[in-house]
Amino acid sequence: MPAITLPDGSVRTFDGTVTGTTIAASIGPGLAKAAMAMEVDGKPVDISTEISSDASVKFVTRKDEDALEMIRHDAAHVLAEAVQALWPETQVTIGPSIKDGFYYDFSREKPFTPEDFPAIEEKMREIVAANTPFVREVWDRDEAIRFFEEKGEDFKAQLIQDLPETEQISIYRQGEWLDLCRGPHLRTTGDVGTAFKLMRVAGAYWRGDHRNPMLTRIYGTAWRDKKELDAHLLRLEEAEKRDHRRIGREMDLFHIQEEAVGQIFWHRKGWRLYTVLQDYMRRAQERNNYEEVRTPQLVDRALWEASGHWDKYRENMFIATVEDEDKTLALKPMNCPCHVQIFRHGLRSYRELPLRMAEFGACHRYEPSGALHGIMRVRGFTQDDAHIFCTDDQIADETAKFVKMLAEVYSDLGFESFRVKFSDRPETRAGSDEVWDRAEGSLKTACEIAGVEYEYNPGEGAFYGPKLEFVLTDAIGRDWQCGTLQVDYVLPERLDASYIGEDSNRHRPVMLHRAILGSFERFIGILIEQYAGKFPLWLAPTQVVVASIVSDAGDYANEVAATLKAAGLQVETDTRSDKINAKIREHSLARVPVILVVGRREAEERKVAMRRLGGAAQEILSLDDAVAALTKEAQAPDIARFAKD
Repeated sequence: MPAITLPDGSVRTFDGTVTGTTIAASIGPGLAKAAMAMEVDGKPVDISTEISSDASVKFVTRKDEDALEMIRHDAAHVLAEAVQALWPETQVTIGPSIKDGFYYDFSREKPFTPEDFPAIEEKMREIVAANTPFVREVWDRDEAIRFFEEKGEDFKAQLIQDLPETEQISIYRQGEWLDLCRGPHLRTTGDVGTAFKLMRVAGAYWRGDHRNPMLTRIYGTAWRDKKELDAHLLRLEEAEKRDHRRIGREMDLFHIQEEAVGQIFWHRKGWRLYTVLQDYMRRAQERNNYEEVRTPQLVDRALWEASGHWDKYRENMFIATVEDEDKTLALKPMNCPCHVQIFRHGLRSYRELPLRMAEFGACHRYEPSGALHGIMRVRGFTQDDAHIFCTDDQIADETAKFVKMLAEVYSDLGFESFRVKFSDRPETRAGSDEVWDRAEGSLKTACEIAGVEYEYNPGEGAFYGPKLEFVLTDAIGRDWQCGTLQVDYVLPERLDASYIGEDSNRHRPVMLHRAILGSFERFIGILIEQYAGKFPLWLAPTQVVVASIVSDAGDYANEVAATLKAAGLQVETDTRSDKINAKIREHSLARVPVILVVGRREAEERKVAMRRLGGAAQEILSLDDAVAALTKEAQAPDIARFAKD
């Protein structure tokens, strides 16, 4: 006689084994119609699952956020059935739900293209309209292997062969079509709904191994209703407009080419943006008492072995050898072991702690070519990296100071709020469980004292310590994980870092790894997309263009430009014979924030006509007033605050 506890705390008892369908019906016809799946003791299961003992049950309806993942999972099954209905020779492999959608990998002699999407989507809608129940079946392992082999589904047969002997082989059937799947599923194909769309195709190796056959991956998105789907497609459209790669070309900021895969050729304007950001970060670090250092890029294997990176991170490192020397070197993927070497150089005292050591360190990490994405994900990058050597008692205060610094930087760069994730020990890690207990406890205590609220991100810590991850939300609602703070007891121990305490004995420092931007390259990509290239004046690569209306105003245009340059502004002149409207269009496309238009009258009266990016109106100002206004506006936020003080 199972007792079923519902979310409101009420309890219903039943005479014998009961399914979710029966429970929902006993509560009311509305829930019986709406409930598509359920959670039993917190675990998602089919609504048809039998319950024979006491349990807590929560029903999942279409309005619940939890329904989204199941809708997307079922949409992948519907996609696979549709593809095989249209092209029976196609083999299906795997098809999971992912963020915002789903995909399915197919093996077919002729790869699919977006031109196939209309036919596939039409067939998917037919399958949804059929409202066919999802039925779970448990098969004998050998029987399942034999079934898929006889059907020509070699990939499915291999999946089953590779499953542990103890694993139950569950098959989900939707009408005549079936698939290997752990589940759970919704009630019927009809529960998927029609708020889905196929998005793109890509190549994908079977099981992600380049030695295996190439498959065709079809990506799709699925939502609870058309309103959500339309909103998602609108976000994607806006994201496309803001794509940093396209804007980078239009603004002539950078390029990437095959001869330097995953590395960036910064053009003059892009490098100006980079250096302005770097200068800003350098001032922020100086205000917060960081010592800036510089460490080598090529370091002997011995240091990486001692630090643990050779064992835990080797596959992501670039290796170099020298013919005339029996040495193996590695390009540094991170700065931390080198910073420990500086800390160890000479005798350190407790009076020096906390010691904040910062570096704009050039790092290199191997990323598969398929994972590279513009300047967002590269192989060569520069971290705004720092390490704070301190005592246990100083962790909380240093955490509070860092979060305050980080919040100020983000605000100055246009991000008013951020979320914090607490990432604890990963499966692959260095250090004992006792050390990790200590590190995680210290970081949690520091957050409590500093007033930092966080959400858990289990298993995503660095291999040497737990970390806080700081997540920004951009102008169109996308999340970007940028800043980090990590507590590390492992590396100081492995690399024998120590200081002389008040008791005249040697002690291990705690090492706090921290970054705010993460990497300059990725953060600049985020900034480009945040502002859609329309930067505030202080960040803009070109701040002002002085454009002449007529040729005989050219000398005055050059004088205006020279005056602005002398005031510290980044200025270009356009004295070509083109019409002024064409000049304005061109410089607006390049996202120049201010265009100063000068003609005969302006030259005679020593005035300028100021036009702002995106605005149709113009303001007539004297040259002196324009210089004063633009000079003040072009100040970096931190410098402007200092000027006010």
